Amino acid sequence: MRQATALGTSRAAGARPRAGKLLRLAYEHFVFYGLLAVFGISSLAWSLPAALLAPLLPRRWGERLGQFMIMAGFRYFVGLMKLTGIIKCDLSALDALRQAPAAVIAPNHPTLLDAVLVISRLPRVVCTAKARLLGNVFLGGGARLAGFIPNDAPTHLVREGAKQLRAGRHLLIFPEGTRTAGTTLDGFKGGFALIAKLGGAPVQTVFIESNSPFLSKGWPLLRKPEFPLVYRVRLGARFHADGDLHGFVTQLESYYRCELGRDEF
Repeated sequence: MRQATALGTSRAAGARPRAGKLLRLAYEHFVFYGLLAVFGISSLAWSLPAALLAPLLPRRWGERLGQFMIMAGFRYFVGLMKLTGIIKCDLSALDALRQAPAAVIAPNHPTLLDAVLVISRLPRVVCTAKARLLGNVFLGGGARLAGFIPNDAPTHLVREGAKQLRAGRHLLIFPEGTRTAGTTLDGFKGGFALIAKLGGAPVQTVFIESNSPFLSKGWPLLRKPEFPLVYRVRLGARFHADGDLHGFVTQLESYYRCELGRDEF
C-alpha cells in the first residue's frame, strides 16, 4: 500500500513540471503571434495617416513628427515585449546619443530587430531603408514622412544622408548593407564612410549582441524562437572618415571584428 502511494506521488510530481512546460509553451506561442499582430496593426494604424500627412506638412515639420512617432511606436513595442517576459534587453547605452552632435550611427546588423531597438531610444534619427520598405503598406507611410532614405540609389543616398547630418540629425546606417549572413561579420560597404565625410560628422560604432539568431537572414518571420531573447547594445569608439576612405572602411571593419569577437555576452 505504501509502495503504491509513493508511486502515485512520484507520478504526480513528474506531471507537474510537464504541465508547467506545456503552459509556458502555450503562453509563448500566444504572446509571440499576438505581438506580431500588434506590431502589424499598430504600424498600419500610423502608416495610413502618415501617408496622407506627408504631402501636406512642410518637410521639416513632417520629418520631426514622423521620427518622433516611429520612436514612440518602437519604444512601446519593445516595452510590451519586455513586459510579457519574452525579451530582456539593455539599450541604455544609446541614451548618451540623444543630445550628442550629429553622427553616422553604424551598428552591426544581426537581425531585423536591430533598427527597432536602436530607433526606440532616439527621437531624432533618420534611417536608410530598402526601397520596398518605403512602399510597404504597413511601414512605408511612416518611413516616408520621417524622411527615411531609400538605399537603392547610391547618389541620392549619399547626398540626402550628408544633408541630414549637416542639419544636425543622426543617420542610422548599417555598414554591412544588409543583415549578417552568418555568425561572423560581413564585409563593409563604403557608402556610410562617404556620407560621414561629406556630412562632416563622425561614425559612432554600435555593437548589438544577442543570445539568439531570431530574425537573422533566412529566419522565417513566423518561426517562434526560444525565449527569452536577450539583447545588449553598447557603444564603441567614434571615428572620423578622413583621408583614404578605403583604408578607413578596412580599419573600421577590423575594429568591429575585434570587438564582436570578445567573449563577453
